[in-house]
Amino acid sequence: MNFNIHSLHNWYRSLLQNPKYRWWVVAASVVYLVSPIDLIPDFLPFAGLVDDTLIISVLVAEVAQVAKTKLQANSTRSAVATADPTGQTIDIQPIQ
Repeated sequence: MNFNIHSLHNWYRSLLQNPKYRWWVVAASVVYLVSPIDLIPDFLPFAGLVDDTLIISVLVAEVAQVAKTKLQANSTRSAVATADPTGQTIDIQPIQ
């Protein structure tokens, strides 16, 4: 079996992007960070924090990407068309 860190990252990322599993993955990540049981024990001076730092950085980056995508979709959806009092549709573009 061929294992690499890139495939693990892609798997983690795809789970975070799936709305069905997103909150389970976030909760499991937080539990892993708080738990004293790690892949690399935290009592090791430098190496113990490496796995926690990687989990935190990937979690924050992916959750921020999901939030950014949702906010852009919501702003685009709300700004695409607005009806004026005469009933005509006016296209409004968001300010960038």
